[in-house]
Amino acid sequence: MISIRLPDGSSRSYDQAVTPAQIAASIGPGLAKAALAAKVDGKLVDTSYLIDRDASVAIVTGRDADGLEVIRHSTAHLLAYAVKQLFPEAQVTIGPVIENGFYYDFAYKRPFTPEDLQAIERKMTELAVLDEPVARELWKRDDAVKFFESIGEKYKAEIIASIPANEDISLYREGSFIDLCRGPHVPSSGKLKVFKLTKVAGAYWRGDQANEQLQRIYGTAWGTREDQDAYLKMLEEADKRDHRKLGKELDLFHFQEEAPGLVFWHPKGWAIWQAVEQYMRGVYRDNGYHEVRAPQILDRSLWERSGHWEKYRENMFTTESENRYYALKPMNCPGHVQIYNANLHSYRELPLRYGEFGFCHRNETSGSLHGLMRVRGFVQDDGHIFCTEDQILGECVTYTTLLQKVYRDFGFEQLLYKVATRPEQRIGSDEIWDKSERSLMESLRRSGVEFETLPGEGAFYGPKIEYHLKDSLGRPWQCGTMQVDFSMPERLGAEYVAEDNSRKTPVMLHRAIVGSLERFIGMLIENYAGAMPPWLAPTQVVVACISEHQAAYAEEVAQTLQKQGFRAESDLRNEKINYKIRQLSLQKIPYILVVGDKEKQVNTVAVRARGGADLGVMPLSEFAERLKLAIEQRQNVASA
Repeated sequence: MISIRLPDGSSRSYDQAVTPAQIAASIGPGLAKAALAAKVDGKLVDTSYLIDRDASVAIVTGRDADGLEVIRHSTAHLLAYAVKQLFPEAQVTIGPVIENGFYYDFAYKRPFTPEDLQAIERKMTELAVLDEPVARELWKRDDAVKFFESIGEKYKAEIIASIPANEDISLYREGSFIDLCRGPHVPSSGKLKVFKLTKVAGAYWRGDQANEQLQRIYGTAWGTREDQDAYLKMLEEADKRDHRKLGKELDLFHFQEEAPGLVFWHPKGWAIWQAVEQYMRGVYRDNGYHEVRAPQILDRSLWERSGHWEKYRENMFTTESENRYYALKPMNCPGHVQIYNANLHSYRELPLRYGEFGFCHRNETSGSLHGLMRVRGFVQDDGHIFCTEDQILGECVTYTTLLQKVYRDFGFEQLLYKVATRPEQRIGSDEIWDKSERSLMESLRRSGVEFETLPGEGAFYGPKIEYHLKDSLGRPWQCGTMQVDFSMPERLGAEYVAEDNSRKTPVMLHRAIVGSLERFIGMLIENYAGAMPPWLAPTQVVVACISEHQAAYAEEVAQTLQKQGFRAESDLRNEKINYKIRQLSLQKIPYILVVGDKEKQVNTVAVRARGGADLGVMPLSEFAERLKLAIEQRQNVASA
């Protein structure tokens, strides 16, 4: 007899080997119909998987996160099936699941058009309606290579040929289509009912620019129509908020071919930058950080000693002078160790906190560049804390509290916490990694927050906490980090004099709150749809005159506000006031002050808040106090 333990704690016995599909059917027809896959002793498998031993089994449906992944994985195969039906000469390559959807890369003689995408989606629907079984087959590697070569699928044959010869190859067949895949997949194509293709983009074979370019078709798939509609609505809203579009509309920044991945900041965009930087400079000042500045270019030998050259050199810009080789810094940590090493420190000085708005360069591939979100040159609010081992926990707890406050000030209330643990390629002993990982996890427990673990995703020199914030559309963004590093200070010779007068190596905590300022500003633009709260707005208030008779008064009001430290401008154009208000509203100005003859005579202003709210007529001093309070409390206009 085989005993199957179910998630509710109950057990069922079967007198022979059994599949998850049969288990679901024995529980009830509703579950049998809904079953997409199963978890057997924690492993995700097909519903046809044969269980020949006692096991814990959970049936996976479309309501489960694992079920959604199976749906998306299977829909990627359905996409490839449809493409081969419509474009037989197209070659399939890879098609993984990604966040909220999937993609599949194809080699084809011409670019796919929007009309092609529509036709492919229709064909996917037709194939799904056929409800063809999706069956797993095991092949010998060499047989699979020969098969895919024989049908002209050279990319698939190349992938399979890279698998060790002694391994069996897992293939999935549905109708006339067969593809390489570990699975699992839905039991039949009819389970795939809710999907949509979203766009086509370029991609390189195996992600290498030296290889041929492919076409990547993206799509999304969901368990219910309602979930997909909500997601597509979010995408539509996200498109309206795209920081690249708003950057152009609001005259904030631009990019151009002569400097790929590098930002040209315009006056208004730079005003936002300065607001963010000055706020973060205050965070340094108020929390015991010493602001420093390290060189942009450092000798290659230093990067070799730190370990970056071996692990990161492909992403580093290099140069040479007088037969010496240098690299532009991709990160700030080795420079901060040099500042620390310039003096001998006592244990009494620790923790010693350095902070820098460090300008870094990374040689990102051109295909990965994405507005402010992925650039080649960026500034980090980068900090490093040199401390003793006993101080790690307290510093991490304090840092989490600080980071939470900073994010709240910028308008982000929801945070997710993740601990990335040791990768395969790393430096330092297992004992050090054990201590580092324990410290980070315990610090989050003491901060009273829940966290998840990301196995193998730590930096090569230490584990890290990733702080993810959610924006107004519910999208998560990874920004802040805290990393524990025992190795780099030792590699670069950092020491302190301990209480017993011995020399010891400090622990180095790497931390950033907003991370890349460029990326963070891109996130702010999208979070607020360009309508920045007054403390961040490039122009906080515009004074507009009704006619030229009030021009001098309007200019006087603007100058008065400027002298009080506000970012104020005047609009003296010879246009109707409704036109001016409409144009200024498109620029998302927090406050518009309208002045006519009546306001001029009694030294008042008529105040309009962003969104069209009429706040009435008031003395300029009263408005200035109102604006000052909104800035100090970092309110948005709606609550100001």
